[in-house]
Amino acid sequence: MAVYWWVMRRCAGRPTPEIARRGAGREALLGGVIGLGFILVSTLLITAMGGYSFSRAGDGFVPVVWTAVMVQIGAAVTEELLFRGLALQALERLWGSWAAIVITSLFFGVAHLGAPGANAWSGLAIALEAGALLGAAFLWRRNIWFAVGLHFAWNTTEELLGVPVSGHTSEGLFTVDVDGSALLTGGDFGLEASVVPVLIGAVLAVTMLVLARRNGEVKSRHGARR
Repeated sequence: MAVYWWVMRRCAGRPTPEIARRGAGREALLGGVIGLGFILVSTLLITAMGGYSFSRAGDGFVPVVWTAVMVQIGAAVTEELLFRGLALQALERLWGSWAAIVITSLFFGVAHLGAPGANAWSGLAIALEAGALLGAAFLWRRNIWFAVGLHFAWNTTEELLGVPVSGHTSEGLFTVDVDGSALLTGGDFGLEASVVPVLIGAVLAVTMLVLARRNGEVKSRHGARR
């Protein structure tokens, strides 16, 4: 956070309202609710179609939850500051909001190609459902904490369910048995490579972009809002 504030103030020469503490909790909570709902609905649909079945893991509740929360807070804050805070806003000033969304989404997908079980489809899925959705979330609210809350709830819910998070399997509250097509289940990469969250994420992203445009938060190449 300190590095981000310094870069924006000293290098970009602008204030940082997107990381303001006022209203941060409210924005993070709203994003968290959307992220939680996104993953739960996706998981329920895949389970209903026979792709997942869950059983309770035998490990302790508090240590598992504590570890998941600590790991995912770090991941959410770091990735959102880098991709939505620095990269998206810098590209937006050069080429406008639409180009910034496309470029940062593609880079977000590429950044996940080194994960276990990753392939060309999982990279594209991440770009569409995560890069585009989180970028749209930032444009809509113009608030890092909203995107962080969405990202954090998304990853933490996956981890606690025992589903691999971008190919990484961690100890969760449940264990998941996977059955069926990788297009439905996501295969070794996990839920994020399933077509189900890709479609749901696309709907959410389009909705947020429409709201951002109505609020005048979509910028043209020259920085004017429209």
